Amino acid sequence: MSSESLIKMANQIAQYFASEPDHTLAVNGVRQHMKSFWTPGMRRELMAWQTTHPDAVLHPLVLAALTESQVSA
Repeated sequence: MSSESLIKMANQIAQYFASEPDHTLAVNGVRQHMKSFWTPGMRRELMAWQTTHPDAVLHPLVLAALTESQVSA
């Protein structure tokens, strides 16, 4: 899957959870969705892309979810 597709999907997930007033719950929602519905390869690819493009277009909730080690497992 292309990095552009992963970014778009991740940002869409984050947009869904952005209405959650509790930031921690929103981040956990993004993280859990990615763990439940994305393959490990998809998560690794997005994390690798973010590492090489730190100033890129990922939603802040996605960035917060990626910083937690649980999303890569």
